[in-house]
Amino acid sequence: MNQFRHPRLSVKLGLVVLAIVAGALGIVYAAVAPRLEDRLVADRLNALSANAQTVAGKMKEADPLTYDARAGSIQEDIGARVVVISSLGNDTYVPVGDSNEITAPEVLNDPVVRAAFQLSVFPPTGGEVARGEVNRNGERAEVAFRLRDDTVVLMSASLGDTLASVRLVERTLLLAGLAALLIAWFAGSLAALRLTHRIRRLEEAAGRIAGGDFDQEIVDPVEDEVGELARAFDRMRLRLAHLDRARREFIANASHELRTPLFSLGGFLELMADEDIEPAVRNDFVEEMSAQVNRLTRLATDLLDLTRLDAGQISVEQAEVDVAESARTICEEFRVVAEAEEHALSASVDGPAIALADEQRVLQVARILVENATRHTPAGTRIVVSADDRNGAVALSVTDDGPGVPENDQEHLFERFYRAEGGQASGSGLGLAIASELADRMGGSIEVASRPGETVFTLLLPRADRVLTSQRADGGA
Repeated sequence: MNQFRHPRLSVKLGLVVLAIVAGALGIVYAAVAPRLEDRLVADRLNALSANAQTVAGKMKEADPLTYDARAGSIQEDIGARVVVISSLGNDTYVPVGDSNEITAPEVLNDPVVRAAFQLSVFPPTGGEVARGEVNRNGERAEVAFRLRDDTVVLMSASLGDTLASVRLVERTLLLAGLAALLIAWFAGSLAALRLTHRIRRLEEAAGRIAGGDFDQEIVDPVEDEVGELARAFDRMRLRLAHLDRARREFIANASHELRTPLFSLGGFLELMADEDIEPAVRNDFVEEMSAQVNRLTRLATDLLDLTRLDAGQISVEQAEVDVAESARTICEEFRVVAEAEEHALSASVDGPAIALADEQRVLQVARILVENATRHTPAGTRIVVSADDRNGAVALSVTDDGPGVPENDQEHLFERFYRAEGGQASGSGLGLAIASELADRMGGSIEVASRPGETVFTLLLPRADRVLTSQRADGGA
């Protein structure tokens, strides 16, 4: 029903093209036709005016009784009717000579004749003339001059042929304009149909994407704005496909992460219901149950942190933080965990490394990086937490000599729900994404460099003295 209520885009574009061409042709018509008519009429009047001195000389030489014959002779020479009119006073005029022999009454009331009686007598060397365009049995161009005090000579030429030529030009313009409008409408409609066809393909692709179908590629080979839009749609399709796969994998992983400890807890609880269980075995069950609870707690915490980050509910302070001290704190915090998992954990700091950051968030990012190293490397791996100044920034690095991260996985490590293939343990795939967003909130970033035998995750933060110096400079300016 919508397509009947709202015109299609192709129709709208066709009408727009039609309106533009119609407007352009209208401007051309308005500029050409009137000016052409004015120019031709002016040329005819100028030609009559140019003959005024010659006509005046011939009429002054003639006897008033021969005005008709002289007027007829002049008409043959200049191609215009010649009428000689005298004034009897009291606005009464009579013809005293006419090349047409019969003078119609309206000639005597001609405005050009009346204007000529107000002029001075036409001298031998030329003088003023009255001129104008009148409609008397057809359009006529008229020029009149005062031959004597009581006599005016009127030269009148038909504009029929001239105006017929103008009308022919007007009709030609109208017909050519109509043909141009039809061609423009047809061409515009074809172009609009082609454009709307391409847009409809994008609409269909958007519908497929909205329906969860990310398999079909979106292709538009034309190098224009619609082609760029199609390529942007295809990039979006690939990104959404990746996110959709990651979402499904995350749901599967989260389900597994939740199901495994819950089943374990349920099994241990059933076993512990047996009153004959030995105390040592009971203690082992309690420890394992505690580990499973910690596993559930980590997953819940990651999900909560991610939700709070998205909602903007995690605040980040800006204060001076000794990242070297944070490195030592993390090593002490994870020492027992590292020993239990047979990792050699140590800190490598030479002195204070002061950054402008949030101390608790720095520790949270460091925990994620160290936990990531302990969980995803085999027993016996050496892990070193270091802090130093680096190119105007403060760096906190976590280095391990594990098997490394495949190059194809490195660019995706900080994406949500992403988990690299292989490794020694599985996780939710949220820790590094949370760490990256926290680093960004503090004005820093996280970099990774990995090869077999060495993997380095580095948290880069702005150095406090550089930031404070810059702030002072801005304040001084």
